[in-house]
Amino acid sequence: MILQVLHACYTKVFPSAEVENPKLVACSDSVADLLDLDPKEFEGPDFPLKFSGASPLVGAVPYAQCYGGHQFGTWAGQLGDGRAITLGEILNSKLERWELQLKGAGKTPYSRFADGLAVLRSSIREFLCSEAMHFLGIPTTRALCLVTTGKLVTRDMFYDGNPKEEPGAIVCRVAQSFLRFGSFQIHASRGEEDLGIVRALADYAIRHHFPHIENISKTESLSFSTGDDDQSVVDLTSNKYAAWIVEIAERTASLVAKWQGVGFTHGVLNTDNMNILGLTIDYGPFGFLDAFDPSYTPNTTDLPGRRYCFANQPDIGLWNIAQFASTLMAAHLISDKEANYAMERYGTKFMDEYQAIMRRKLGLQKYNKQLVNKLLNNLAVDKVDYTNFFRSLSNIKADPGIPEDELLVPLKAVLLDIGKERKEAWASWVQSYIQELVAGGISDEERKASMDSLNPKYVLRNYLCQTAIDAAEVGDFGEVRRLLKVMERPFDEQPGMEKYARLPPAWAYRPGVCMLSCSS
Repeated sequence: MILQVLHACYTKVFPSAEVENPKLVACSDSVADLLDLDPKEFEGPDFPLKFSGASPLVGAVPYAQCYGGHQFGTWAGQLGDGRAITLGEILNSKLERWELQLKGAGKTPYSRFADGLAVLRSSIREFLCSEAMHFLGIPTTRALCLVTTGKLVTRDMFYDGNPKEEPGAIVCRVAQSFLRFGSFQIHASRGEEDLGIVRALADYAIRHHFPHIENISKTESLSFSTGDDDQSVVDLTSNKYAAWIVEIAERTASLVAKWQGVGFTHGVLNTDNMNILGLTIDYGPFGFLDAFDPSYTPNTTDLPGRRYCFANQPDIGLWNIAQFASTLMAAHLISDKEANYAMERYGTKFMDEYQAIMRRKLGLQKYNKQLVNKLLNNLAVDKVDYTNFFRSLSNIKADPGIPEDELLVPLKAVLLDIGKERKEAWASWVQSYIQELVAGGISDEERKASMDSLNPKYVLRNYLCQTAIDAAEVGDFGEVRRLLKVMERPFDEQPGMEKYARLPPAWAYRPGVCMLSCSS
C-alpha cells in the first residue's frame, strides 16, 4: 500500500543513502559561480561527504516534495520525490533564489516500493545533460556535482528478470524552483478541503518566482479579446492567477520550441515532469535526434503508442497546460475563458518561437513554410543526421550560378548513401534555398557566423554518454569531465574534439544506449 501524505506540500526527511568513501566524479564551475561557491571547495575532502548527504549542510532543513501527475495521459495519483531530497534554498549575491537537491539520496515517504537510490549510469546522464542543455541556450535545471556513494545498487535495467549490481551515485541538482504542474494537481485532486493549498502554493510561487505579476497594475492594459462580444475579454490585470498561467503557458511553449529546434526529445513528458518556470526537468530516457525521425522516442515504455515522440512534443506541452489549467479552475482561481486564453497563447507563442528558430537555423531573413516543410520531409526520407546537417548548411554559398552537379558538395558529408532520384530532390531544394539566401542579401561570411552560433556542432548524443559511463563504472572519470568541457562550448569548432561530433557507431543502436526505460 502506498503511503498517502495528505494536506501537505512536502515532508521533512534527511538523506539516508548508505555512503562509504564517496568520490567526486565531476562538477560544474558554471553552477558553482551561480551559487557564489569557490571552485576550490570541490577539492576539499569533506565536499563529497556533504553532497552525498553523509555530512549535513549547516542550516539545511531537507525535505521531499509531494506531487501527483498524469503519466502517459492517465492520472496516477500521488507520486512525489521518491529519491530526491531538497537540502534547502540559498540566496546568492544577486539575491537570486537557488534550491539544492540531492537525487538518489535515499528513501522518502514518496518512494513507494523503491529504494530511493540512483545508479552511476543514470546520474551521469542527468549531470551531463543538465549542463549541456544550459550551454545550448535551453532553460533547464542545473547540476552542481556528481558523487559516487561507494555502495552498489541493484537494478533490473530492462525489467527482464536479470538484475545486476551497479555503482551508486548522487547528483546535486540546482534550480530556482522544482515546483511542477503536479505539485498543484495533487491537492486539487483531493477535493474541496485541499483547494486552499492550491491557492496558497500559487501565491507562494507568484510571490517568489513571478513578482512582476504580483505588481501588475490596471494601468498596464493587459486586456485581450477572445471573441466578438464584451463577455469575451480577458483582463489579466484583474486576476493575477490568469496572468500567471498565461506566462507559464508561454514559457512552456518557448521551451518546447527550443527542444524542436535542437532536436531534443525528453521522453517522459508527464505532468509531474513539467516545471512551472518553463525549465527542462528530469533527465531520464532523453535523446537528441541522430537520423531525423519525427516518430523517434528514446523511451522503451513509450514504444507502443509513441505518445512522447519528437513530433508530438508541442501537442503534449499543450495537453499538459490544459491539465494545469483544469487544476486552477477546480481551485476557483481562473475561469474557463481564462484557461482557454492561456492555451491559445501557448499555440501562438510556440508557432512564433519555432518559426523564428527555424528561420535563424536556415539563415533566412523571413520564414518560408514551404521550404522548411520540404526540408524536414527530405531529412526524414533519407534519415539525415539532424545536428550535422544544420551545421553543414552554413557552408552553402548564396550563388545562383553554382553548377547543378556541384550544388550538394557542401552537404556531401551528411547526405550519405542516397541514389540519383534523391540527389535530384535535394538539388532542387538547395536551388530553392539559394534563391531565398540571395533575396536575403546577407553576405556568406555573416550568415555562416550567425548560423554556426545557433546550430551546434556538438550535442550530447546517447552513445557519448555511454562511452563516459563505461569508463566511469571502472573508476575512470576522465571521460565524463572531458565530455562536460566539450558540451560547455557546443557552437565552437574545438579543434581536436571532432570525434565528439561523429555519427553514432553501430553499437550505439543497442538497447540501453539509444533507448532506455523511464526508471533507468
